[in-house]
Amino acid sequence: MAVIVPFPIVRRCDFVLRNAARIAEAQPKTAEKLLTHTINVQVETMARRGIAPSLIAREARALENAVRWEIWRLVVLEGDTA
Repeated sequence: MAVIVPFPIVRRCDFVLRNAARIAEAQPKTAEKLLTHTINVQVETMARRGIAPSLIAREARALENAVRWEIWRLVVLEGDTA
């Protein structure tokens, strides 16, 4: 069996920026659901591709952190939404 190493999802800048912008515009309760759904879709995709569970967990945490950071940057630093 081959070992599959995923390309770090946080390097997919367009993906992170697009999702952060969408989530930042949502109501707080809805935003958390959107973020959870986004991460779950990526986790399921990685699992289907045969990526090891430990790598999936690491990538899911990295994605969540990247999106949350970008949301924070949009809302607090730039004040684009509110």
